Amino acid sequence: MASEYLSTQLVGPDALLSPLGWDLVALALYVGLACVIVVSLLLAARFLGHRTRSPLKSEPYECGVEPTGPARPGYPVPFYLTAIFFVVFDVEVAFIASWAVAYDLLSWQGLAQIAFFIITLLIALFYLWRRGALDWGPQRH
Repeated sequence: MASEYLSTQLVGPDALLSPLGWDLVALALYVGLACVIVVSLLLAARFLGHRTRSPLKSEPYECGVEPTGPARPGYPVPFYLTAIFFVVFDVEVAFIASWAVAYDLLSWQGLAQIAFFIITLLIALFYLWRRGALDWGPQRH
């Protein structure tokens, strides 16, 4: 039985003529053509483009208004904390939603795992709250 399987396998030059071989050839041609087009367009832009360097051209364009101050002002720390908390809880929602879709297939083990996940996040949230990470108002001394 194994010899029949091996005899049906294409080896040598015939392997390239198999459907998978032609798919790989087509993929290689597509990737090669895409790379040639991208490189040729970049080179054409480099050599045919008009380059002018001046201090006025290096300034940021502000719709005709003279720029004043830095372009990117600093944001307060609570802004970054809000962004980090959003990412953490957004990932949590993604995990819980994927669990909710397949909860009937996961049985008690799936329930135990999601419960462990939620309890771990609640402990982390309680820790952050006790450490003062959620106090964004004026500091009390």
